[in-house]
Amino acid sequence: MSHEPSKAFVELDLTIHIFTVSATLVGVCLTVIGIMRHLGGARTSHFGEELLALDAFLFLFCCILSYIALKMGSRLSQKELLTNIADYLFIFALSMMALICGLIVYEII
Repeated sequence: MSHEPSKAFVELDLTIHIFTVSATLVGVCLTVIGIMRHLGGARTSHFGEELLALDAFLFLFCCILSYIALKMGSRLSQKELLTNIADYLFIFALSMMALICGLIVYEII
């Protein structure tokens, strides 16, 4: 008798987390862009803002894919595909956000 959650439950839980966190990270990216524009003035490069805007769109796309996967009913193969794409895209966008933050902190961009 195993008390471990089923694979389907784990996948559903992960998809819900990607949906909520990616939606939040869209707002974080937009907030940082606003702060950079307000505080940075002409001193900061627009390249960092453009990278953050691209990252916001990647997180938005993750959010949309996760939402569609959550709404899909019995089409398991398509649901699995959307979930996997959202997973990998989320990790890529999160890594990109960390890289952008490092570039901003060290004023490389």
